[in-house]
Amino acid sequence: MSTFTVFLILIVLVAFLLVVVIMVQNPKGGGLSSSFGGGGTQQLGGVQKTTDFLDKSTWTLAVLLLALILISNISIMSGVGETDSRALDATERSNPLPATPIEQTPNE
Repeated sequence: MSTFTVFLILIVLVAFLLVVVIMVQNPKGGGLSSSFGGGGTQQLGGVQKTTDFLDKSTWTLAVLLLALILISNISIMSGVGETDSRALDATERSNPLPATPIEQTPNE
């Protein structure tokens, strides 16, 4: 399994987890607006801690997804050094004779 395949599997897994975490969040929770706009009372129960966990996990997964994409790009660029095509090698082995140019006859 190539390095790019491993990164591709990890990117798909992190993207799926990011979608799940975003879908679980309550759309009426306020998010950043409640952090900057006040909301003077802190809840002592599990609801506030759940939203904090979901918020932190969203940011963590988003940063992880970005990092995986950038690192996979580097792994692709490191494999570019080999520019020979395997398909061309196979056709040269099956047809060892060089191609002859087609002779053109003058039009009369």
